[in-house]
Amino acid sequence: MTRHARNCTAGAVYTYNEKKKDAQESGYGTNSQRIGKDSVKSFDCCSLTLQPCRNPVVTKDGYLFDKEAILQYIITKKNEYSRKMKEYEKLKKSEELEVSQEMSKKQQSCIDNFINSSKPVSTPAREDVAAVASTSASSSSISNMSNGHESKLPSFWIPSQCPNAGLAKAKKPDPTIYCPVSMQPLKAKDLINVKFTLVDEKDKTALVAKENRYMCPVTRDVLNNAVPCAVLRPTGDVVTMECVEKLIKKDMIHPLTSQKLKEKDIIPLQRGGTGYAITNDKLQAKEQRPALQV
Repeated sequence: MTRHARNCTAGAVYTYNEKKKDAQESGYGTNSQRIGKDSVKSFDCCSLTLQPCRNPVVTKDGYLFDKEAILQYIITKKNEYSRKMKEYEKLKKSEELEVSQEMSKKQQSCIDNFINSSKPVSTPAREDVAAVASTSASSSSISNMSNGHESKLPSFWIPSQCPNAGLAKAKKPDPTIYCPVSMQPLKAKDLINVKFTLVDEKDKTALVAKENRYMCPVTRDVLNNAVPCAVLRPTGDVVTMECVEKLIKKDMIHPLTSQKLKEKDIIPLQRGGTGYAITNDKLQAKEQRPALQV
């Protein structure tokens, strides 16, 4: 029987709290922790720099970028494509040259075989027969160093002499530039300028230091990660999804300019998402540590 007392040290059950405490102190097992607010990207921050946008633009899928950062990304990808295209053309020329050389060798071998077959056949002398026999005996050697093969041995230290050297084929690079977040085709002309409405335009405090930076220009509600937002394509104004559902979608008219809208003119703005978590889902980080072997 186990002893039941306040300072019991002979318990038969290894409780969950004791196991969790021992695992944390031992340095083994997996640590799980819910990611806090500071680890999730704010709705008005660039998806590349993770900082508040100075000149915000949005893609058709609703991903927000700083114009300078996304244009720099597009230019970098175009330069990378140009470099890969030059390498592809160079490799393609070398393949064509190799094919032409191989064809010329085959053609020359056919000519040589034809010339040799047209020569008259003579009876070999005994000395020639002995020499041919000795040559065939030496050629039948299983050593890979005989018959001049010592210079053709593969070398794993020289790239040109590796067994798989020359097997790579030229592959034409893809000229399409993809969005770094959604991996959908991206063009600079498809970027839409975004217009945020400041909560207090007279306040000269830096945007990074403000907790509530922007508001909906129609309902005057403060915008944050907990409030779903949408961008109106014609003007770039950011409004709440509640305003879209209750006011805009009734008549499909822009509430600020009275302009007729279409379904594609309302772009839901994507929220959250960093290298640690996606939007409002799986907000839990895990640290893999060595497992305790019994």
